Amino acid sequence: MNYPANQDLWHSIGPEQLFKDVASGDAGLDDSEIPHRIERFGPNTLEAKERPSIAAMAAGQLHHPLIYLLLGAAAVSAISGHLVDAGVILGVVVLNTILGTIQELKAQRAMESLHQLAAPHARVLREGRDSVVPAQEVVPGDMLLLDTGSRVPADARVIESVELHADESALTGESEAVAKITSVLEPSTPLADRRNMVWMSSAITAGRGKAVVVATGMNTALGKIAGQVHEAQGDITPLQKRLNKLAGILGVAGIILALVVFGLGLLRGFELVEMILFAIAVAVSAIPEGLPAVISVTLALGVQRMARRNSIIRNLPAVETLGSTTVICSDKTGTITRNEMTVTRVWTADGGEQSIESLSASSNDDSATGALARIGAQCNNAAVVTHEGTQSVRGTATDGAILVASRKMNARADQLAAESPRLAEIPFSSQYKYMATLNGQGEQAVAMVKGAPDRLMGFCTHVMHNNRREPLDDKWRRAIEEANQGLADQALRVVAAARKEMPGARSLSSADVEEGLTFVGLWGLVDPPRPEAISAIGDAKEAGVRVIMITGDHAATALAIAREVGIASPDAQPLTGAQLDKMDDEELASVVERVSVYARVSPEHKLRVLKALKSHDHTVAMTGDGVNDAPALKGADIGVAMGRSGTEVAKEAADMILTDDNFATIVHAVEEGRVIFSNLRRVVFFLITTNLGEVITLAAALLIGLPLPLTATMILWINLVTDGVCTVPLGMEPKHWDVLKQPPRPPGSGVLNKQMLRRMLMLAPLMAAGTLGLFAYELKAGSHEHAQSVAFATLAAFQWFHAFNARTTSVSAFSVGVFSNMWLWGGILLAVVLQVLAVNSIVGQALFGTQSLTLFDWLLITAVSSSILVVDEVLKALGVHGKPRSSRAL
Repeated sequence: MNYPANQDLWHSIGPEQLFKDVASGDAGLDDSEIPHRIERFGPNTLEAKERPSIAAMAAGQLHHPLIYLLLGAAAVSAISGHLVDAGVILGVVVLNTILGTIQELKAQRAMESLHQLAAPHARVLREGRDSVVPAQEVVPGDMLLLDTGSRVPADARVIESVELHADESALTGESEAVAKITSVLEPSTPLADRRNMVWMSSAITAGRGKAVVVATGMNTALGKIAGQVHEAQGDITPLQKRLNKLAGILGVAGIILALVVFGLGLLRGFELVEMILFAIAVAVSAIPEGLPAVISVTLALGVQRMARRNSIIRNLPAVETLGSTTVICSDKTGTITRNEMTVTRVWTADGGEQSIESLSASSNDDSATGALARIGAQCNNAAVVTHEGTQSVRGTATDGAILVASRKMNARADQLAAESPRLAEIPFSSQYKYMATLNGQGEQAVAMVKGAPDRLMGFCTHVMHNNRREPLDDKWRRAIEEANQGLADQALRVVAAARKEMPGARSLSSADVEEGLTFVGLWGLVDPPRPEAISAIGDAKEAGVRVIMITGDHAATALAIAREVGIASPDAQPLTGAQLDKMDDEELASVVERVSVYARVSPEHKLRVLKALKSHDHTVAMTGDGVNDAPALKGADIGVAMGRSGTEVAKEAADMILTDDNFATIVHAVEEGRVIFSNLRRVVFFLITTNLGEVITLAAALLIGLPLPLTATMILWINLVTDGVCTVPLGMEPKHWDVLKQPPRPPGSGVLNKQMLRRMLMLAPLMAAGTLGLFAYELKAGSHEHAQSVAFATLAAFQWFHAFNARTTSVSAFSVGVFSNMWLWGGILLAVVLQVLAVNSIVGQALFGTQSLTLFDWLLITAVSSSILVVDEVLKALGVHGKPRSSRAL
């Protein structure tokens, strides 16, 4: 590659010199060239904040007030000659650091894999083939294929422009979209005025075109700016902020309580060093130090599960919001329906409504049917491609269906293009609601238009009938409107066709086609509903989530589909874009609670409906796929973009991407969002209850005059090891049968609620009572060391059984499948093995000062500690924790 001396001069050279400088051509680069250019120029990415190393993660785990307390305790133990205790405490610090680093690494890798799934893509021409590649693999010399909704992946020189417009506001500050040209500009032209260039991250708002990449990554205009800026900190949800704040409050409370215990111990006559260690252990018990890491892992694993179910979370706070969703505003085509369009009926003034199978026309036929076939073939950007002997259609579903219908009517696009090549084009957009092309040779040129029937009817002055143009009088208008309504009533999507003779024309503007058209006919396209969407809409309703259809389709078509899938009732009426235009915001807000179908709407209407719903305090999920949907996607509580049909601009504006464009996936995502939040509550409930039980046990022993039931190292073991192996499995609890039987969670509601607090205050004292009861009993029957060993094992065992309690709130833990969470069984089994080793092994006895327990001791400990499961089951059955729902295991 021979770059010009000044790489800012790409706008001042023509295509021939451009191809020479970047060593490329009309067919794009060869595939074999790509690895060499990536090696030379690097990946097409902006420099991001470097991922922390494992050593840095470990160091971060040590940077915590809890660790400072533990290191202080180890120092005090060592100075006072308790070297074994010092070693145990340091061992706990090392183990905590290892576990925390593993959890952080797991969460980081999970989120990185999701970011890769959501990475942007680009359309390029390589070896003459239209290819979609990851944007980071775009290299200088690549030929970009740009169309409406594309996000420009790199700086590039425009060599073909068909009404191509780009939004460059992020780079230049220009609020209006810039029309792109191909001509050479003066070398001194400022960056903001280089209309023959497109820039990395700018969005194509209209038209289509081709551009040759001249700079990638940090060599782009955006990259030069970004070189001075580092990536912001990672995602943290409002929920995580609240939990971090809660952990801070509990930490302060723990330190205060530790000081109180320290004072009580000194008053009771315990040794200073012993009470220092004991007070530190109390503080550690009160601080839910594992909470932030477990929350991160639970969120990360949850969004990985969502990705496996075809929903990719782009913004982590969306997970929290999903559980509060009260309304889903969904498009129809491809989301509720299959987006597998087929033309089944056509209508012309010559033959009326007919089946596509009954028609046959020639591309030279001057009848309305022949004209309809030609318009379908030529005013179309779809193409029939053959790959490995198999034919398929590339392009939008609507264009593809109409192209196939034209082929059935003996009108082939390739033959017609040779006879009457395309001279100009107005690409389809939500603004125009039509597509138009100018085709012809010599002085013969014809504008061909296809689009929304009501839109085209406004442009037509004649109708094609019996091989000639007739005035479009009221009789013909009524006939066409009735035909349109008849097709729509059959749940068919209706597209109209029109034409206009334009002798000698070589260009085409909207003014040319928005008057004087001759109406040709209608296509009726069937797009059947997805069977899974019907059941998903039923699930959403049962979950208290209302479903609204918002579509650009004809009102009758939309209503027929909405009734079929269960969105609209038999007597429901749609609200159209024209009706919306006549309403002010207050009027719309007054009816929005009653309307379930919006038809013939634009992206601007979507935004108005969204605002009206939010004025009633709804939490709204909104789907979108086009570039103009971005404001509504950003404004929604959950913006949902289509992974297949969605534009890059829509995907970047969304919080979630559906990789299968399926409505059922939205409901699955709401379900998974609820599961994730429920699992977070389980983890918080388990940790705080067990920590509270430990603190009450220690404080109560001092208050009622008992000897210390546990040593400092025993407390640290229970708090950091026994708790730790149960919390992550609780965060992986699978969904319960009733997750979609509950109403949406109020937005902004915290993880802790009154019901949970009441339950904690009932169960934590039970842990303390059972532990101290057995401790006092063993004191009378044996030595202090043996009694401490029993208390040590009892408090740990309470937590094994309490982990099962945490699985459910108001229904029996046995109703959700005893073995449905095998991770939890594994965690508890590990906790049991570790605890037996800590008490009965020679090493455990040396470290913790324990004595071996007999089988009878273990049976007694199990009987007492299992009381927390029995009591909680009774309270659930009595409805103390909330009204029990009818239950069944999955």
